[in-house]
Amino acid sequence: MAIDDKTRTELEAAAFRRLVEHLKTRIDVQNIDLMNLAGFCRNCLSNWLKDAADAQGVPLSKDESREAVYGMPYETWKSKYQGKATPEQLEAMKKVHPGH
Repeated sequence: MAIDDKTRTELEAAAFRRLVEHLKTRIDVQNIDLMNLAGFCRNCLSNWLKDAADAQGVPLSKDESREAVYGMPYETWKSKYQGKATPEQLEAMKKVHPGH
């Protein structure tokens, strides 16, 4: 499939926005579960967004990138939705992502 760069960028941006919106509605899915199953989480997405902004010279703080992904300040999301990780989740995290 041949797609020009502009269209490809628009499609990728739309897919990213849809993923972020989906994660905003799935507050039941914990970041540690995402990390253990998929190797990335909401924080990873926000870091990737900030990396992209930095690469383009666009000013975007870590807090702003997290708010773009979480839909609210990160500390608010954590206090409202983040549960305590179980010992099993933490052990899986050590195996899947040592040092993370």
